Amino acid sequence: MLRNRSRRRVAIGCGGIALGVLLLAAGGLYLLQRAYDGGVRRIAGALPTEQGRPASGRGENWLLIGSDRRADLPSMGARADTIMVVHMSGRGDRVSVIGIPRDSWVPVPGHGTTKINAAFSYGGPRLLIRTVESLTSVRIDHYAALDFNGFVTMTDALGGVDVTVTRQTHDPKHDRTWKAGRQHLNGVAALDFVRQRWNLPAGDLDRMKRQQAFLHALSEKALNTRNPIKIDRFVRAASRSVTVDDSVSSGTLRGLAQRLLGTSLMEYLTAPVGKLGERGGQSVVLLDDDGLRSLFTAVRDDRVGDYVTRNGAANSVDAVR
Repeated sequence: MLRNRSRRRVAIGCGGIALGVLLLAAGGLYLLQRAYDGGVRRIAGALPTEQGRPASGRGENWLLIGSDRRADLPSMGARADTIMVVHMSGRGDRVSVIGIPRDSWVPVPGHGTTKINAAFSYGGPRLLIRTVESLTSVRIDHYAALDFNGFVTMTDALGGVDVTVTRQTHDPKHDRTWKAGRQHLNGVAALDFVRQRWNLPAGDLDRMKRQQAFLHALSEKALNTRNPIKIDRFVRAASRSVTVDDSVSSGTLRGLAQRLLGTSLMEYLTAPVGKLGERGGQSVVLLDDDGLRSLFTAVRDDRVGDYVTRNGAANSVDAVR
């Protein structure tokens, strides 16, 4: 069962949303805004032109990505490692973070059917947003991205964070073994934790849940920190790691912070998966079309709570594989 107070304290952990929450949570919003807002990178033209886009629904939707490379500098080979649609209800009482597996096999406008994270490589944020909108029929209002390498300084600024692992696993790529139980992560360990996909039972799907669990822990630690020096270091590190679309103003961040702190429920979900498969020698994720339609219809109609009640679809971030 979701614990309302716990979910209320969870910032999304990346992009303008986390920054907005932290600005307000640290106190002295206007002073902090002047000090840090200028450090947030804005990318021009991230949002698609109006033609052919879905109509606005109820509430507000952000597309959040995480990447090992600068998310404002797309290039051939640069792909979005984490893709999340964040829906904030029109009533202001619920925030739903929906992970889309990066290996989802989907139509990318102008490029045929391929992995969804390739859209960023082909056309940057604009094409990725068009792809997500075509897949979900949900309009994206804002874009935000976090450079994963910023996790190191952000985590170390807070003195590390704690996560719980349910079973021991070894990551051969980073030569790191995670023992079952509570783990204290410094910055480098945190980066290894969110990158691992080898030896996880569900591969990239478990990797996505790890990322959600880490972002939960990072946000909890930030919101519970009262040391002004740690807060300053953390927010400066976050602002250096964040990119948003150029329609995100200081007022947008301020309004977002106020909305999130007033939220009574925050939850994590995964886009419904049909099965794992192979296309052209690549391992891919085949989404459940009916389930996807049902979920994002609920997003569009601002009735995600009804969807969760019917499907029991919320992910746990308290303990992961």
